[in-house]
Amino acid sequence: MSMLRESAETVGLQALAWLAGDEELWLVFLGASGASAEDAKARAGDAVFLGSVLDFLLMDDAWITGFCDAQGLAYDVPMQARAALPGGGQVHWT
Repeated sequence: MSMLRESAETVGLQALAWLAGDEELWLVFLGASGASAEDAKARAGDAVFLGSVLDFLLMDDAWITGFCDAQGLAYDVPMQARAALPGGGQVHWT
């Protein structure tokens, strides 16, 4: 089942807020993304940026389970959301 873009953006915003709520992980995200806290706030409505938030979250199973448990979401929701945002489509190398 595919997710609508609006729902995917909501999941991305939830993930951004969850990351910001964990000071240590927030600093890791900012360092990895090259964004400042001000950049993250300014780009919170940007679907491309929210895709990068989900890309970061999807790098670690513990982050996925922590986020999903905190939000009451199924563990596959972040991946579904990522697929619905710009740049999230599956790459076919054939």
